[in-house]
Amino acid sequence: MELTNINTMAAPIPRMLIADDQPDVVTALRLLLRGAGFQTEGVSSPAAVLDAIRQRDFDLVLMDLNYARDTTSGQEGLDLITNIRTLDSTLPVVVLTAWGSVELAVEAMHRGVRDFVLKPWDNSQLVKSLRTQIEQGRRRRQQKQIDAESQTVNHILQQELTESQEIQEALLPKQLPGIEGLEIAVAWKPARAVGGDYFDVLKFSERHTAICIADVAGKGMPAALVMSYMQAALRSFATDLVAPRELCARVNSVMSDNMVSHRFITCFYALLDTQNRSVAYTNAGHCPPMLMRDGTCIRLKEGGPVLGIFPGHRYLQDELELRGGDLLVLFTDGVTEARNASGVEFGEERLQELLTVGQRVGANELRDRIMSAVSEFTEGNVQDDATLMVITVD
Repeated sequence: MELTNINTMAAPIPRMLIADDQPDVVTALRLLLRGAGFQTEGVSSPAAVLDAIRQRDFDLVLMDLNYARDTTSGQEGLDLITNIRTLDSTLPVVVLTAWGSVELAVEAMHRGVRDFVLKPWDNSQLVKSLRTQIEQGRRRRQQKQIDAESQTVNHILQQELTESQEIQEALLPKQLPGIEGLEIAVAWKPARAVGGDYFDVLKFSERHTAICIADVAGKGMPAALVMSYMQAALRSFATDLVAPRELCARVNSVMSDNMVSHRFITCFYALLDTQNRSVAYTNAGHCPPMLMRDGTCIRLKEGGPVLGIFPGHRYLQDELELRGGDLLVLFTDGVTEARNASGVEFGEERLQELLTVGQRVGANELRDRIMSAVSEFTEGNVQDDATLMVITVD
């Protein structure tokens, strides 16, 4: 014989608290409900009800509204309902009373009563109502527990995310080094709490400084983890004696050995020589930086493919002189591919127009102008990590 769909964990026997100041009523109800498969406990006062609830768990309270024999207002019962709800908002309360009115029933329901039954009761209807309310009450308690557990998990995740954000920010330069003859300003804005954009300014000596900007495919925590690994690899190799093409080749080798599928990194790395006023660079599949000179835009494209996919690949590099008045701008695609409500991209043309107009202003002011223009264009709707580095040459 094949057995299917058998629940081996039967629901626990319902436990009910009965409250009435008439002992014969309590006795009659306990006999009825015991025969229907309920566990019962009887008390005769509001204080005893609250004490019992504090000490033990119940699936339902079946209670009278009147306890002082000289009153039929039901106020004692109404106050008791409120106090029960304060102790346990998910505990079903069913009222059973000989004195009832529409107004009293409405008020009782308003305070949280699940059902309202008049004495004398119909046994079958009463048992049916109690089973229904117990089942619904258990579902509410289960949902409350799930919500509480979910809230705890969300709190833990939020705490971890906050700590991850602090760690990622600590990996980025806290303060940009001063470099003779240059002014550097940076904006870094992840789409989420953490992101996959990376920038760095590494001052090796008074003569040599490296600048880098990179973008990990994707957003959020996965991209941030890849970024942190890439940052560690790059910093371990970067010195003033390692050419940009060699550095990208080394980082690419490390990342290719450890990269998960569908992930890669675009990177632009350059070595500045302030004594010779030159810049040597390699572009590994990154948005070509813009060098603005006398109204002309020169794109820095030389290099090779993205990092992390093609192990053993060799990279090319190029070298340019730096002239007074030059403006060099590095950016991730989160700047130029930012979209407005109509889906139109901010675009490289708009960026270049801003650089042409702002070529004679300082790096900090131009950075702020660009980021404000992007924010205004998208109405503050950030879709991707965005990083911008502006460098002006005296």
